[in-house]
Amino acid sequence: MILHLYFARRFLMAFLGVFTVFLIILAFLEVVEQLRLFSDTNARFGDILQLTLLNVPRGIYGIMPLIMILAAIALFLGLARSSEMVVTRAAGRSALRALLSPLLVALTIGVVSIGVINPIVAATSKLYEQISDSFLGEGSVLTLGTSGLWLRQGQGAQQTVIRAESANLDGTILSNVTFISFDQGIGATRRVEAARAELTEGAWQVYDAKSWPLSSVINAEAQASLHDEMSIPSTLTAGEIRDSFGTPSSIPIWDLPAFIKRLKAAGFSAQRHEVWFQMELALPAFLVAMVMIGASFTLRHQRGGRTGLMVLAAILLSFAIYFLRNFAQVLGENGQLPAILAAWAPPLAAIGLSLGILLHNEDG
Repeated sequence: MILHLYFARRFLMAFLGVFTVFLIILAFLEVVEQLRLFSDTNARFGDILQLTLLNVPRGIYGIMPLIMILAAIALFLGLARSSEMVVTRAAGRSALRALLSPLLVALTIGVVSIGVINPIVAATSKLYEQISDSFLGEGSVLTLGTSGLWLRQGQGAQQTVIRAESANLDGTILSNVTFISFDQGIGATRRVEAARAELTEGAWQVYDAKSWPLSSVINAEAQASLHDEMSIPSTLTAGEIRDSFGTPSSIPIWDLPAFIKRLKAAGFSAQRHEVWFQMELALPAFLVAMVMIGASFTLRHQRGGRTGLMVLAAILLSFAIYFLRNFAQVLGENGQLPAILAAWAPPLAAIGLSLGILLHNEDG
């Protein structure tokens, strides 16, 4: 037990050291990036620092596997160079048993990451997007709620609020839709209810509609008119509607299942969010795989000039697994792979591969 605690403490210290180094580097890079992005706005340096602090957690969270593999390499190289692993083997402990405590630490870090750090990153990312949109003059045009989906369009004083019960996958075809137009100096000017609306270039084509004039009309129902088809000018595009969902990383993992249900109920595709949800659940297994890959190449006693080669091989293999994970994520988001398979196959394959290398090195 004492030996396991010793290895766990050494690995945790190595992880915290690498984590701190990357945090400082990312902070400096992020300051430069935010200065570039908001150089043409009225953002002050204090605002730049605030945006930096809000965006750094997302960056450090995204490179957690890289931090894990470097921490594992640092730990096992230190143990090999000090001959502590040789002493451990001489005492009757196999290297695989000595690996249990670092793996448990990596698993714990993964669980804490998705349970605690993920909601923090989601909150800071959402706040970052809101503040950056306020400086850039942009914003989300779509909101999902229990009563359906809501869209906002318009420029300047002329605005239109759109509510629909459901939509197609990209939000360009709405069902049971209501348009309410506003003028900043007058208030509500017109209301349109329709069975269907389709977004075309520069306008909504509305079918089976009823229109009520609201400005300066005492009895709007008496002035209402029916239309088999009518056109309502629009400033929206399909890309703007799609981008308004935001990135899945800006939604806490605890809220993702409910958000996915609302997406499906509104008629949108939730494949991207389902894949992200499964990949977050698979993060502890992926971090464990990174530790095992690092151990596979650096756990043995290093002799001669093979240390650099082994470290390079471990890093290259970890990058290959990371690339495979991202490639599987793309396939999952496009519907080519089931979400569970896209998320869990790469870390499980990496664990199996590294375990095979470890067994070969230990038992020949």
